[in-house]
Amino acid sequence: MSDSVRLGVLGRGTVGGAFVDLVGERADAVESATGRRPEIAGVLRRSEGDFDEILAGSEIVVELIGGTDPAHDYVLRALREGRHVVSANKQLIAQHGDELFDAAREAGVQLRFEAAVAGVIPVIRVIQESLPATEIAKVFGIVNGTTNFILTEMATTGASYSDVLARAQELGYAEADPSDDVGGADAAAKIAILARLAFHTPVSLNQVSFEGIENVQPDDLAYAKEFGLSLKLLGVAERHGDGISVRVFPCFLYRGHPLAPIEGPFNAVMVEAPSITEITMSGPGAGGIETASAVLGDVVSIVSGSAPVHAVRERLEVVSDVASAFYLHLEVADRPGVLAAITKVLGDNEVSVKSVVQWGLGDDARLVMVMHEAPESRFGAALGEIAKLEFLRAPPRAIRVIEEEFV
Repeated sequence: MSDSVRLGVLGRGTVGGAFVDLVGERADAVESATGRRPEIAGVLRRSEGDFDEILAGSEIVVELIGGTDPAHDYVLRALREGRHVVSANKQLIAQHGDELFDAAREAGVQLRFEAAVAGVIPVIRVIQESLPATEIAKVFGIVNGTTNFILTEMATTGASYSDVLARAQELGYAEADPSDDVGGADAAAKIAILARLAFHTPVSLNQVSFEGIENVQPDDLAYAKEFGLSLKLLGVAERHGDGISVRVFPCFLYRGHPLAPIEGPFNAVMVEAPSITEITMSGPGAGGIETASAVLGDVVSIVSGSAPVHAVRERLEVVSDVASAFYLHLEVADRPGVLAAITKVLGDNEVSVKSVVQWGLGDDARLVMVMHEAPESRFGAALGEIAKLEFLRAPPRAIRVIEEEFV
C-alpha cells in the first residue's frame, strides 16, 4: 500500500471547488504516477475550517484564496512550519515572492505556483526545469485571456470596447470589476513573476510599466488590417545590455508572428534564447478546471521530488527607454502641407516612417502611419509635438508594433 499525501486547501471558490473535485477524480492516476495517494486533509472557507488545524494535518498546503491578505500570512506560516505550498495567487508571488522564496529555502520545502501565470501552459516549469542553464533573452506573450477575448471580438465584429466588455462579462470571461484585467495590472503581476524566474533577478511589481486596452477603438483594428496587423495585449520581459525591460502594453503583430493567430480567451507565451531560438506554448488561460489542473500538476511535482530553484543570481537594472515601432492614428484637416508638417516633426526627432495611408476627405480625413523602430523617448517627444499641431481634430493615438516575424 502506498502512503497518502495530505493536502490542506485554503479557499473553496471556483478554483478551490474544482481542485477538490479533481483530486477525487485523479487520485488513482496520481498514486500510479508517484506511489502516493492524495487526500484532502481539510478545507478553509470563510464559514468553516480552522487554519491551525488544517496546517497541523497537512503535508502540502494549497492556497487558492487570492489576494494578499490573509494569504500572505497563511503561506508564510506554512512554509516556516515545514509545509510545501502550492499557490495560484499571482499577486502574492509578484508582491511577496522574494520573502516567500527565502522562507521556503530556509525550511527546505517547495513553493510552486504554475497556475499563477498563463493557466495550464507550463511556462514556469519549462523555465525552471527544462531551461535552468539557458541564458534567456526574452520571455513574452499573451497572459490575460480576458483582454485577448475582447480584442479578438472587436477585430472580428467591429463592435466597441464597451459592448464587447459587456459580452465578456455575460460569458464569464471578465469579472464584474474588470479593471485589473483590462487595465493591464493582472498581466503586469504575471510578467513580473516570469521576469524574475527567467533572469534570476528581483523584479518588484512597481518596476513593471503597464498600459491597458480601454482606449483601443474599433477603427484602430480596422485600419491595422490594411497593414496586415492584429492587436494583442502583451507582457514582455527582455534583456537590454546589462539590464532588463519589463512591460505590459497593447501591441500590433504582423501575420508571421507566432502570437498573431492566438485568439479568444487563449494565452500563449514565448521564450527566446540564442541556444534554443524560440519556444512557443499556448493553451487556455483561465477557468476553474484548467487552473485546478495546473495546481494538481504542482502537487504531483512536489510528491515526485523535483525541486525548482528560485535563487537570485544577479541584480539587473530595469531599463525604461527601449526601441519600438509604432502605429500612429491622426485625425486631421485635409489640406496642403499636413503630411509634410507631420513627417518633419518625426524626422526632426529621428523617427522614420515605414508606411502611411490616408482615409477620408475634408474634415473627416485620417492619417494612419506605421513607424520603423526608434527609442520610445524619441517617438514620445515627436508625439508631444504632433499633438500641438493646429490642424489636428483629436488627440493622436499611438500603439506599439512588433516588427519581428517568424517565417
